Amino acid sequence: MAFTPLDVQSSFSLLQSPIRIPELVRVARERGYTSLALTDENILYGVVDFYNAARAAGIKPLLGMKMRLTLDDGAGNSLMLTFIARNRQGYRHLMDLSTCHQTTAREKLPLTIDQVDELLGDLFVIVPPQTGLFSSALHPGEFLQRLSELTDSDSLLIGINPDLDPVHRATLQDLAASHNLSLVGTRSVEYLDPTDQFAAKVLQAIRVGGQLENVADQARKRGSHYLRTAAQEQAAYQAAGLASAAAQTERLAAQCNVELEFKAPVLPHFATPDQQSSQSYLQDLCERGLAKRPVAPGFSKQDYRDRLAHELSVIHQMGFDDYFLIVWDVMNFAHRQHITTDPGRGSAAGSLVAYALAITEVDPLEYHLLFERFLNPERAQMPDIDLDIPDNRRGEILKYVHDRYGHQHVGQIITFGTLGAKQVLRDVSRVFNWPRYDVNELLGTLPAGHDLTLASALRDSQRLRNFIDDHSDAQLLMTVAEKLEGLPRHYSTHAAGVLLSEQPLHEIVPLQDGGEGLLMAQFTKGTVEALGLLKMDFLGLKNLSILARTIQLIHQDHPEFTLAQVSYNDPATLQLFQRGQTDGVFQFESSGIRNVLVSLHPDRFEDIIAVNALYRPGPLENIDHFIARKHGQEKFKIPDPALREILAPTYGILVYQEQVMQLASAMAGFTLGEADLLRRAMSKKKASVMAGMRDKFLKGAVANGFTLERAQQVFDYIDQFANYGFNRSHAVAYSMLAFQLAYLKCHYPNAFYTALMGTETNLTKLRQHVANARKLGVVVQGPRINISMESFTLHNGQIYFGLADIKGVRRDFVAAIIEQRARGPYKDLRDFVNRLDDRWRKPELIEPLIYAGAFDQLGYNRAEMVTALPELVSGIDQLLSSFQDDPSLQSTITRRNEFPLTTRLLKENEYLGVYLSGHPVSQYRRLKVALHAQTVDSLQPGKNATILLFVNHVKTIHTKRDHRPMAFVSGSDQTGAIDVTVFPKQYQRFADLLSVNQVLVVHGKVEVRPGRGIQMLADRIQAARTLQGQLVPNQRWVIRVFPDKANRQVMTALNELMHNHHGNIPVLLYYPQTDAKHLQERSKWLDQSKATAAALVQLFGADNVVLQRLKN
Repeated sequence: MAFTPLDVQSSFSLLQSPIRIPELVRVARERGYTSLALTDENILYGVVDFYNAARAAGIKPLLGMKMRLTLDDGAGNSLMLTFIARNRQGYRHLMDLSTCHQTTAREKLPLTIDQVDELLGDLFVIVPPQTGLFSSALHPGEFLQRLSELTDSDSLLIGINPDLDPVHRATLQDLAASHNLSLVGTRSVEYLDPTDQFAAKVLQAIRVGGQLENVADQARKRGSHYLRTAAQEQAAYQAAGLASAAAQTERLAAQCNVELEFKAPVLPHFATPDQQSSQSYLQDLCERGLAKRPVAPGFSKQDYRDRLAHELSVIHQMGFDDYFLIVWDVMNFAHRQHITTDPGRGSAAGSLVAYALAITEVDPLEYHLLFERFLNPERAQMPDIDLDIPDNRRGEILKYVHDRYGHQHVGQIITFGTLGAKQVLRDVSRVFNWPRYDVNELLGTLPAGHDLTLASALRDSQRLRNFIDDHSDAQLLMTVAEKLEGLPRHYSTHAAGVLLSEQPLHEIVPLQDGGEGLLMAQFTKGTVEALGLLKMDFLGLKNLSILARTIQLIHQDHPEFTLAQVSYNDPATLQLFQRGQTDGVFQFESSGIRNVLVSLHPDRFEDIIAVNALYRPGPLENIDHFIARKHGQEKFKIPDPALREILAPTYGILVYQEQVMQLASAMAGFTLGEADLLRRAMSKKKASVMAGMRDKFLKGAVANGFTLERAQQVFDYIDQFANYGFNRSHAVAYSMLAFQLAYLKCHYPNAFYTALMGTETNLTKLRQHVANARKLGVVVQGPRINISMESFTLHNGQIYFGLADIKGVRRDFVAAIIEQRARGPYKDLRDFVNRLDDRWRKPELIEPLIYAGAFDQLGYNRAEMVTALPELVSGIDQLLSSFQDDPSLQSTITRRNEFPLTTRLLKENEYLGVYLSGHPVSQYRRLKVALHAQTVDSLQPGKNATILLFVNHVKTIHTKRDHRPMAFVSGSDQTGAIDVTVFPKQYQRFADLLSVNQVLVVHGKVEVRPGRGIQMLADRIQAARTLQGQLVPNQRWVIRVFPDKANRQVMTALNELMHNHHGNIPVLLYYPQTDAKHLQERSKWLDQSKATAAALVQLFGADNVVLQRLKN
């Protein structure tokens, strides 16, 4: 007697089971099973992975699912049933069941039997014993009778297992006999081992947002819903007198034979006009499109015709005519709707067909790009044309495709968010009911990095190991977290992928509701492609939204402007790259790549392409050589003169993958298709393939007249650098987009920064954009109630914050403000309040506008308006609305002093995220000069520096070793933000100074934290206000010296006075006749005593001496 588990959940029953499919299959094999079912609840997310893993392990996969059904529309009389596919048709029914539940089930109510009655054929239907079959609310006979009518007696079974008490078992046996149904052995498998029960409980608590008590005690308990060995199951069923039920599992498994069909993508047919063939229509479109394109220097029209004919021939031979027509159709719609598209993406930029169809804007002949890098006739693989769309208009493209091809033929693709290292620690600590402070401290011990795992964190972080030692439940938490790490936590929609199918999608994959009115496949990207579905990527790109918005703003003053006017060797734009001023420029924003640009000093577009290709892991090590060779500081050799044309443009460095292909073709006579296979083999380091390729390369090179030694040298050189080469087609296309943005930034900075800031959601970056815009002379203002639109607004050459950019101001409120403003500008705050609808006349809605400066130009200062606001909105004016023309009856705004600058700035930062009227540090600009202090954006790692810092956050912690206090201080100046670490020694001296909303002078060393930018290690901290008083005078003596006093006698007397009354007040001598001003050296400064004042008046006269107060 053998046994097959028929009720097995995996981690794809999200946050219910910790079972990973690879582990499930491995353990099942180790425990003696030859067949195994997967039955997640309502969904089929994991069936293909399970199918492939089980077959690879020699286990027969049974594809199933659990789902609750009810007899009627009520939620009470329902049963959880298990469905297992008998054959291919049964698998289709299984997919349809899941699709039906995931797209039609309402408010989590179960489906009725009537809704799925046509989908129960070719399925085994098992009534598990734990479903409450005998609850008082359910009459089992009625339910079983209805199921029997829809299935045959061989397919409907009642579950039973040894865990049930004898009475329960006997009742099930009687029920089965009375309905002539078989019993089948089944008990729920929710985890692999008894000790995994606690991890499963934690996972389920995460799902419902719950907490567990006495976690240490619960962790010691052993569960029963685990995967026993086959021998244990056989013995248990035998001992309970259920041997026939166990045997029934094997009979069921033997009757299940589902073969999934994996195949190359099947292309939907494109409906051409007048029933023209796809091949002919594609050719017509290409020829018409190519006729509109210019001929690049050095080429002829015939060159383009020959290339086009070659590409079209390959496309047709490989069966991809319809694919190109589908992509063209989408792009044609985008162009008709004036949706900005990018110059291209990926290797598709190497196709002249794509260029002729206006799918791309890159001329592959001009930039020496290879079609075979995109579509290789010697490697049967789908072409992959990814389309970048402005992220704010992607929905229009999806709707068009959906409407064009039909709801059942277009879908999105699922993807899963997993429990990463930080997330799983947050979730498990929440279940353990840990205090937030301990959770934050735990997370603070983790090393930085994108590929962080708990195992690597334990290996690399002594702080984490110390934390675990110091906290009693920490080891248990880490043990559970490691078991759950990497499990799927939730599903979401693939950012770009869209499926197109000739058949209705539900016939190929299970579906569920997606976003934007589309269906979504329950399988991930690789699986849907393996099952033969066409995937296209429509990626929403923020930079295209910036580009489109910038052009829209430019058209306000220059309606004739188009991107066709951009010269890719524009001197001014190249100078912007040379200065490294590429913040906000796609792919060139990081500080590292900006430093490379400054060192390289690019003077042609090809340099921009090269930097884009080189500034990536791997090829990054060649950048210094590339720069040195460009500037003639490093010599280089071309392996052979015949290869000079290929390698000289990149100074002998293999920068692009296409160069590998060109070398193989030029030297060894490879076709470009063969050369692409060589490139792929080299990049993947396939030894078996490489050996044959090497032999062929050497023989071909010798046959072409090269020596064997030279051929070996070149092959080894290619092999060394092939893995670092970058796709030149992609580099050209994305560099064109970058250059377009840089061109707009250079020539239309006001429009560019309006668009850039309007798409920015990160406050730190927004502050940087404001600072950088001002450096370029762009005027950035706060919001203005009579000018600002919803988002950033360009008006008379100045940028204004949008009204919706103010924190706490709702978009519907903004819409009401703008609608009312269309009837005439607001006169002042009172007029604004009186014109508002009642629901908007609330202080908490209006106050943010005042603090953000929206009313600054309307006659009152912010303090006056904030003070008057409660009375203005109290309703007095509304009650007296019929007397509003009588000023004596209206609420008044009383005059008073404005808020201090620091208060205004703090409120601006609170509501706008930036300081616009200035910066708290600005009031100490003379102190900055006196200290020779630097700005944050000028700090250099590894060097000591002094900065003035406005503190916005202080976090105090205690060291693990000796529990000494230290602090992390966050703050900013006008140019950027920075974190400062204050170690225990310095903390002991300066702790009293560490408070928020004050300016400090910090002296220390600058260093770089991986992944987090620069920070300072404080050595000395001082209060700026105190230093200001000590080092920077706030007044000076100004003495007007007329000619009659500019004599030796008076000057001698003045020098004597300076000697006898020396102090810290500067002295400025002003000579009216020549308008000359002479600030005296510090040794000649005076005190501010009455005696000094009297002596100066006696020497120069009362009208010519003043003690002048200085501004900061």
